[in-house]
Amino acid sequence: MTTTTESPSRNYIIYDGECIYCNNYVKFVSLRETLGKVDLVDARSGDPRVQAAKDLGIDLNEGMVASIDGEIYHGAKAVNILAQLSSDSKFFNKLNRAVFSNRLMASFLYPFLKAGRRATLFIRGSRLIDQ
Repeated sequence: MTTTTESPSRNYIIYDGECIYCNNYVKFVSLRETLGKVDLVDARSGDPRVQAAKDLGIDLNEGMVASIDGEIYHGAKAVNILAQLSSDSKFFNKLNRAVFSNRLMASFLYPFLKAGRRATLFIRGSRLIDQ
């Protein structure tokens, strides 16, 4: 995965750069082996893809965004597709795939992940993402 500002990849993840869980998730999920280049885009940055997601009506406080081959996934659907596409070469990816590649399980667990993010942002004195 890359965080450079070279030519933007068709595949990217928009995540909350101030959330320690989001940061760690996007760093540890291994997509390069299956997708090639994947841009990591901080939702708090001025990257035009952030504004494009907002223009589509996506609330970035409700979940991360994954754009895979031009298809946009948000929240639980994003985590679900990322789990399905991640390699199983590392323990984290095997665990991620085992838990979140099931759409029902991802939908059930994602609200807990969002609540953990919000609680952590509150404890750290960080604000939500501006919409």
